[in-house]
Amino acid sequence: MSFPAYPSYKDSGFGWLGAIPSDWQVQKFRHTFRESEEKIEGEVVGPMLSVSGYRGIEVKVYDDENRRRSDEDLIGYRIVRPGQLVVNTMWLNYAGLGVSGHEGHVSPAYRAYGFADENTDRRFIHHLMRSSAYVLAYTQLLTGIRPNSLQMSRADLMDFPIILPPLPAQRAIAAFLDRETAKIDALIEEQRHLIALLKEKRHAVISHAVSKGLDPHAPMKDSGIKWLGEVPVHWNIKQLKRLVRFQRGHDLPSNSRADGQVPVIASGGPIGWHDQAIGSGPAIVTGRYGTVGTFLLIDGPFWPLNTALYSIDLAGYPAFIRHALESIGGLFLANAAKSAVPGIDRNDVHPLPVAVPPIDEQVAIANQIDIISERFTASAATAEAAIALMNERRDALISAAVTGKIDVRSAVAAEQDRNAA
Repeated sequence: MSFPAYPSYKDSGFGWLGAIPSDWQVQKFRHTFRESEEKIEGEVVGPMLSVSGYRGIEVKVYDDENRRRSDEDLIGYRIVRPGQLVVNTMWLNYAGLGVSGHEGHVSPAYRAYGFADENTDRRFIHHLMRSSAYVLAYTQLLTGIRPNSLQMSRADLMDFPIILPPLPAQRAIAAFLDRETAKIDALIEEQRHLIALLKEKRHAVISHAVSKGLDPHAPMKDSGIKWLGEVPVHWNIKQLKRLVRFQRGHDLPSNSRADGQVPVIASGGPIGWHDQAIGSGPAIVTGRYGTVGTFLLIDGPFWPLNTALYSIDLAGYPAFIRHALESIGGLFLANAAKSAVPGIDRNDVHPLPVAVPPIDEQVAIANQIDIISERFTASAATAEAAIALMNERRDALISAAVTGKIDVRSAVAAEQDRNAA
């Protein structure tokens, strides 16, 4: 779909904005918004809100209810009213702002702003302030030492330019972007659902192969384990410690080097390099905390950090053992959830049961899983690429519309005519 340009343009006065339609205005942030001073002084107002780089302002979802703050802890938190612009000046390079559709409260590090002019369309401002063109401009003004705490100064924010088309054009642009981004978001969600299904299917294939084998006609026996069910007659059931013995990782020594030749393996995978090795491959590394249930097969020497468990003994074909561990990853997660501080230790997982075929079958099963996994990986990569392209189109469409590079008013009028017919 292509869109026309506006009939005429003028210089915006800002190089990063370029030309804007002739009847659009540019005014400073300080003239568009009024900061709200409302804070929680007694009764808590609404739920805790947070900012999402993709969706904007949303109700915070806690993965652990113990992290929810008490009413007393919320004294001094900023109150947010529906229709206010919420800004986290330390996350502007990640689109850390948006117009809220909720009433609630946010961290004191945030700011809430009402609109100085009621003839301003809230949805237009939401799209404008979160557009990629604006986020790039915020980023140029951020200062600080650490990359995750760069911040825009109050003076720069107050002087930041706000583009304001005539109100009818604001409404038309907002309606167009609400409709078109909803379509794109629905397509993205379909691709994400496909990826989730592919992951589920891959896990099911692995679980079946490592517990039932490749021969559908093989005679079976009861494993004696309810969740495992039947296994081939000639397979053995062993505790995990008979196949692999896990050990905790280690702290890096004080003389560690960033330019070493040995990969440093944390719970989520390689994070850097070192000049010494503690473990050597083949070995399997899994997380003790956040990435519990994810297993890495390491072929060469490595240094495991203390956030990981790593194998110090493998009694079988390494690739098969890794797949067998993937099939019981849920048991690792279940063990981790039992602790006051979620995490696992070697003593938690060594007793876990594993179905073990002869070594030649281990090799055959691992090879077959690898072939099938490649197909799932390729399909998932195609879906991920589609999501990336749609996100690029979404960002480009928003920026072009809110900065006046394309005129979407006729498209909105045509849509309204179709709906009225």
